[in-house]
Amino acid sequence: MIKTIVEQARRYPGLIPQLFFLGMGLTGATFYLIRLARGPHVTLWDKKNNPEPWNNLDPTYQYKFVAVNTDYKNLKKEGPDF
Repeated sequence: MIKTIVEQARRYPGLIPQLFFLGMGLTGATFYLIRLARGPHVTLWDKKNNPEPWNNLDPTYQYKFVAVNTDYKNLKKEGPDF
C-alpha cells in the first residue's frame, strides 16, 4: 500500500501536499484519542484532603473566559458560610 502511494505521488506531484496534510490530520487525531483514553485531565483534585475544591474559590474570582457586563467585585457570596 505504501508502495502504491509513493508511485502515485511520483506520477502526480500535486498529491504530495494532500498526502502530507492527510498524514498530519491522522497523526493529530491519533494523539488526541490517546490523550482522551488516558483519563480526565480536568478533575485531578485531591479527593481525600479537599473533596469540594470549588468551595475554596472567592466569590470575586473570575474563572470564566468571557465576562460580558459582569462586575465580579460586587458579587455577593451565595451559599453557606464556613
